[in-house]
Amino acid sequence: MLHSRIEGEGKPLLIIHGFLGMSDNWKSLATQFAAQGFQTHALDLRNHGKSFHSDDFSYEVMVEDVKQYCNFHQLTTIDVLGHSMGGKVAMLLATTYPELVSKLIVADIGPKYYAPHHQTILEGLNAIDFAKKPSRSEVEEELSKYIRDFGTRQFLLKSLYWKTPEQLAFRFNLAVFNQKIETIGTALPFENTFSKPTLFLRGDKSDYITDADYETILHHFPSSRVETVKNAGHWLHAENPTDFFELVIAFLQ
Repeated sequence: MLHSRIEGEGKPLLIIHGFLGMSDNWKSLATQFAAQGFQTHALDLRNHGKSFHSDDFSYEVMVEDVKQYCNFHQLTTIDVLGHSMGGKVAMLLATTYPELVSKLIVADIGPKYYAPHHQTILEGLNAIDFAKKPSRSEVEEELSKYIRDFGTRQFLLKSLYWKTPEQLAFRFNLAVFNQKIETIGTALPFENTFSKPTLFLRGDKSDYITDADYETILHHFPSSRVETVKNAGHWLHAENPTDFFELVIAFLQ
């Protein structure tokens, strides 16, 4: 069963993180949504956070994990919010089990194919030799040789934990990601559609959703609209959480 952080009472709102992320990335926003009358379920997808590791890694198996999670917690009608890779999971979930999802929010990702573009990040992560028992600061120093952006490094370091009292490790399953990085960019199947209300959010400094993508979005999600979060890149929920929250809550209510 997937690990999750559950907070609040009311209609279930599932929050699905992006690639290399975890439920903790959504802690503040999940609390805000809970305060507005939602029961928030911030999930750790397989091979991420505190959830199980598996050699099987595809959008299909991740969707089945989420469906099993809903069955286990007796969630029959949910709203779902997914960011980046989590947005792809949310799109496939809604188009596979439309009776389960009443409203869908997709943050800074479209249904189209995306070419692999995490190579530098993976190179930096693979450069960490945990056998040498590096300190947290030494891990960050090594990552900084590959990843200049401070925010991206801090995001990755959130998955660092003490595996033993002397040994740090990453929570995510780097070995599987190295083998299956192509999976992340997979397009939503052409025939998949979801006719209920859908909100796509894009960062104004991000190129993940362009104006040219609107036609494809409307093909899959005919009742969708696209809103832009100002002063935000791909991590729009972290870079402008105030506007992000306001747009999502207005859509959900």
